[in-house]
Amino acid sequence: MAVKDRDRFSTATRIRLLGEQTAARVYRSQTKRQARRSRLTGRAALLALVLCSMVVALAYPIRQYVSQRAEIADMRRQKEEAAERVEELRDTKARWQDDAYAEQQIRRRLHYVMPGETGYIVVDPDAAKQSRADVAEADRPWYSNIWDGIDKADASDQ
Repeated sequence: MAVKDRDRFSTATRIRLLGEQTAARVYRSQTKRQARRSRLTGRAALLALVLCSMVVALAYPIRQYVSQRAEIADMRRQKEEAAERVEELRDTKARWQDDAYAEQQIRRRLHYVMPGETGYIVVDPDAAKQSRADVAEADRPWYSNIWDGIDKADASDQ
């Protein structure tokens, strides 16, 4: 027994026990630190909540802003197209103010000729095939052809 007591109080035994106790304390403190680091703190949770609420609160206004910018760009494009169309119509109106242009169009579209001139019409073979299709329209009553013409005019405007 004396040997046992002597081992118990020997320097080597005490140093070994002291080392084991120190290692146990270090291990416990490290695990506590790791546990603390892995937990979400109250400040971090509050910050995450504030950020999420800001994102949710700003999502709709930002979406509206983007869609309105797209509409504005579309309206500007339509405005430019309308301005180009107005310029084309002004050019056409100015051309029609010229008597020579009006006379040229009347002769071309209505096949008018000036007194003393001889008018010729050259028939295209492809156009002759199309005119045969128009023969079926000639068999119908005149008012049907008028209504078809009105319908075609409406369809071409759209």
